[in-house]
Amino acid sequence: MPTQYSLNAPFMLEDMSVWAVNIISAPFLQAMPAHKHATGCYEIHFISAGRGTLQTEHDRYAVEPDSVFVTGPHVLHAQLPDAEEPMQEYCVYLCVESRGKLDSPVSRAFCNTRFWFGKDDGEIRSIFQRIFREFTQGRTGYLLQVKLLLSQLILWLIRSYEAEGRVIPHHACSGSASQSTFIIEECFLYEYRTLTLQALAEQLQFSPRQTQRLLKNYYGSTFRQKKQEARLSAAVAMLQDSRRHIAEISEALDFSSPEHFSNAFKKAYGMSPSRYRKQKS
Repeated sequence: MPTQYSLNAPFMLEDMSVWAVNIISAPFLQAMPAHKHATGCYEIHFISAGRGTLQTEHDRYAVEPDSVFVTGPHVLHAQLPDAEEPMQEYCVYLCVESRGKLDSPVSRAFCNTRFWFGKDDGEIRSIFQRIFREFTQGRTGYLLQVKLLLSQLILWLIRSYEAEGRVIPHHACSGSASQSTFIIEECFLYEYRTLTLQALAEQLQFSPRQTQRLLKNYYGSTFRQKKQEARLSAAVAMLQDSRRHIAEISEALDFSSPEHFSNAFKKAYGMSPSRYRKQKS
């Protein structure tokens, strides 16, 4: 069962404000469809056990125990667990904001690294274990301690980037949507079949017009575009299972017909679902 926490306020790390919207430990028993995070939003993943595959827009990575990876703004990624040995993951979803120019090496290095894949040396496992122990025990000052541990996590990543000789350009982070972006991404990941603009707006406590504006500002998409993207990303994950017929997938995703599904898929991926399945098998 997932264990999940969040911080009720952001904390400062030099000149950037960091909001830990979701901190979770969970097994990966089914595929996570391809999705992207909003501007200013990053997920730090640590695989504590099990195996699987991380699929990005251009590459595939073999995930094993002690794998660490960061998925930042607008990086399309999906996670596929191994059927025999599914992944167990620690993950923290961060929204980051730095007002104006990034002046510190810490904010520049973290904000400008949108994707990274590496290996833990034992430090990340320890940090995540200590974070969850702090939440579980709830001793005096535990929230402060969690913020310090999250700062250590970010600094470990930055030093790992530096060890690889990454060139860090300059631009600003903007993650002021914080909790809203996490709600949006969760809804499109898990409710893509039935989600409506009105239902999403109610969860966000915004008007439909405000919700559309938020989607455009942080994802560059309308509600309709983002829902279609979510449905087709789920289709890609479903196509990995050769036992599922195309018509069954079409119905599961609430397309009006297999032909409608096939046309939408071909428009997005440049080939039919059946051809895509053959190429990926």
